[in-house]
Amino acid sequence: MRIKIYKMVHLYEDNRLSILYKWTMMAFIVLSLLVLTTRESNAIIHGIDFFCLLVFCVDYILRWITADYKFKKHHWKSFVRYPFRWIALIDLLSIIAIVCPLFGFFPSLSILKVFRVVRLFRYLKGARVIVRILVKAKKSLCAVGAFALGYLLVSAIVIFHAEPQTFPTFFDALYWSTISLTTVGYGDLYPVSVIGRTIAMLSSFFGIAIVALPAAVVTAEYVNLYHDK
Repeated sequence: MRIKIYKMVHLYEDNRLSILYKWTMMAFIVLSLLVLTTRESNAIIHGIDFFCLLVFCVDYILRWITADYKFKKHHWKSFVRYPFRWIALIDLLSIIAIVCPLFGFFPSLSILKVFRVVRLFRYLKGARVIVRILVKAKKSLCAVGAFALGYLLVSAIVIFHAEPQTFPTFFDALYWSTISLTTVGYGDLYPVSVIGRTIAMLSSFFGIAIVALPAAVVTAEYVNLYHDK
């Protein structure tokens, strides 16, 4: 019986039952996300939330009781390990985001319902490929992220001391540095002195290269995965 449950909830293209389960779960996820498009709170909204809560709880339990098949290790440690997987934590977080506001506890937690969209990616084959690529490239991406973070801090410190009137707090400088790095340029904060503008030009110039690095890393891993296939 548990093998059939495992195939239904984990192997999305194994048989008609698993395909039906996949599309049913996707429909409930989309339905739960549609609730977030309104600030109204009435019986219909609470009813949808409660029904989605039951479905998500059943899904979580079914995945948990078949964790040993998922890890291919028929041992009690599989059941202990499963709740700490990142996707299981997302499942649990989305359940908590419904339970607490629904029963009047910590209403602000309702904003965490947006994490349900991650559950939707689980059932999309293309999304699973992207996740696999990100996992393979995690070392390179972490290195690029650390480099970008260091660049943000250095740029913020320099502009913070170069123009104290324009950037009275370090957070203002860090905000400007982030906006410049991503080449967004809202225009609400900008340097006015010659030194500040020179720093801004250099920051934007090098920022373009830093922003392009993650795309290059992901593209390279995608090409490698394509050739491996």
